[in-house]
Amino acid sequence: MKKLIFILLAVGLPLGVATLANPAGLTLAGWPAMTALALGAFAIQWLAFIPARLFQTERFYDLTGSITYIAVTLAAISAATAPSSAQWLIALMIFIWAGRLGNFLFRRIHAAGGDQRFDHIKVSSSRFFVAWTLQGAWVVMTSCAALTAILSAEPTAVGAIYVIGAVMWVAGFGVEVIADQQKSRFRANPANAGRFINVGLWARSRHPNYFGEILLWAGIAVMAVPYLSGTQWVVMLSPLFVYALLTRISGIPTLARRGQQLWGDDPTYQAYVANTPRLLPRLR
Repeated sequence: MKKLIFILLAVGLPLGVATLANPAGLTLAGWPAMTALALGAFAIQWLAFIPARLFQTERFYDLTGSITYIAVTLAAISAATAPSSAQWLIALMIFIWAGRLGNFLFRRIHAAGGDQRFDHIKVSSSRFFVAWTLQGAWVVMTSCAALTAILSAEPTAVGAIYVIGAVMWVAGFGVEVIADQQKSRFRANPANAGRFINVGLWARSRHPNYFGEILLWAGIAVMAVPYLSGTQWVVMLSPLFVYALLTRISGIPTLARRGQQLWGDDPTYQAYVANTPRLLPRLR
């Protein structure tokens, strides 16, 4: 019963946000366009769950998430009425981010032979289904600001707010890419086997990749501001959702527990945790 309630909330909240954010009168396949896009995002996850459960594999979990971002964004562009270059730029940012991250995570999980997070999840149909449903919720909640802006038919001039958001996205994307590359190189070095990373951006923040992720989605939300009115402002939950999930639920807390299990008795690791910011990178 608890899992059922959780699933209903995980589906209901994103669908509610999407419906409130829909541009007035805009429909897709007979549904409010944003609602249809949200349902499509969940449908992709549930279809992908079937072979994933049959073969008890999570190897294409992250890749499916990235494909979903691209699919719903393409659908939004197709449904939009003569999207402007500013709206196309938002879509392009989603394509670039999703394509890069999906490819990176897909290669990483195959090189590692799997994702330890799913070891005790993929053996249970209900728990594994919840994981795929949560990915659908993640896609809808994070992309809702972008999709609302793309679907807007109101003529909107690009101003300072839009530019500020674009700069935030570029900065966040750059931080995330650099952090991922630094960690990949660190792990590829046999001399670092069994060690934690504390070099490069990782010497300035314990989770610079998550900082970049939060910043880029906040940038997308800021870029969407000129297109919002009325109940559409609900999409400002998007960056808050990203921040809450990564810092309070599944991101940092999970990695912190694993770090304590692996290096909790190491004085060097204890000093690293004590002296390095958890998220916001220090400048010096």
